Amino acid sequence: MPETRLADVYRAYIDCLNSQDWESLGTYVGQGVRYNGQMVGLDGYRQAREAEFCAIPDLHFDVQILIADDTTVASRLNFDISPQGTFLGLPVNGRRISFSENVFYEFAEGKIANVWSIVDKAAIEAQLSAA
Repeated sequence: MPETRLADVYRAYIDCLNSQDWESLGTYVGQGVRYNGQMVGLDGYRQAREAEFCAIPDLHFDVQILIADDTTVASRLNFDISPQGTFLGLPVNGRRISFSENVFYEFAEGKIANVWSIVDKAAIEAQLSAA
């Protein structure tokens, strides 16, 4: 898939997440999707994203950097959110936090097949300890 086309598909996927259009998620994510090396499948992937929106009512994926080739997307996502309860094992409890996620996506047959995600947990810890 040409890189500009893949970047467009990725942006549409992010729009799908931000609008919580769960019925359309399978347009962008494959049935056998893996997340950080674990087979989660489309249903598991959808359940995880739905749970994130339940725990983080103001969740919004903000693409800051996007690089795409013919099968891979690299993206830096920024977040400015107020998770309820714990987040990544940290007691956030509704406090506003800002952080980035670096994530790589491998596409197969036009859909996300693998996701590798690294969240800047240290940035969140620093904000919580300063509060």
